[in-house]
Amino acid sequence: MELGRLEYLQALVTEFQVTDSTGNKRRCSFALSVSSVSSHTRPFSLAEAKEQVLANLANFAYDPSNYEYLRQLQVLDLFLDMLTEDNETLVEFAMGGLCNLCLDKTNKEYILEANGVEPIINCLSSSNEETVVSAVTTLMFLTTPRSRAQTTALPVVECMLRFSLSANTRLSNLASIFLQDYCSPPQVEEARNLSKHTAVGIPLPKD
Repeated sequence: MELGRLEYLQALVTEFQVTDSTGNKRRCSFALSVSSVSSHTRPFSLAEAKEQVLANLANFAYDPSNYEYLRQLQVLDLFLDMLTEDNETLVEFAMGGLCNLCLDKTNKEYILEANGVEPIINCLSSSNEETVVSAVTTLMFLTTPRSRAQTTALPVVECMLRFSLSANTRLSNLASIFLQDYCSPPQVEEARNLSKHTAVGIPLPKD
């Protein structure tokens, strides 16, 4: 990475924030070396431009050496804000970024203090498989003695029961782990009994 790590990440955040309504990038103080952006031969739409930059930020969230910089640049807030977007691709990348970040104790506490659990739970209703898988995994990582009442609330347990019956092996296995490792037997039994009396639930994501 030719630029300093912080400066490079700052440039990505700036690119995300200043993308104009035509999808073209306004000039920043220096050029970005993001191959996925420069390789396109046609102008980006607004949505595509934002998706490309958010995907890059989510990828950088894999590396623990970037955590401090991402907090400094308020990228956790950016990811949380994107969870309520109508664009499912933006939600997918934001959810993936949060999933990467919440392995870190400081990031986990920040997300919890920012009331991030509720929008993450809402992502369980996404039709996008990647978004749902990231949301389930993130809820696992965010579960602490203090947050457990929220991350394993009855609607969440009901949802995991439904996911555990999914034909999607990836999702069903993950949901089964959630039920076994993060929920108590009484919680699971209560959710199972309630599910018998209602047809309403969070829909399964599309395969």
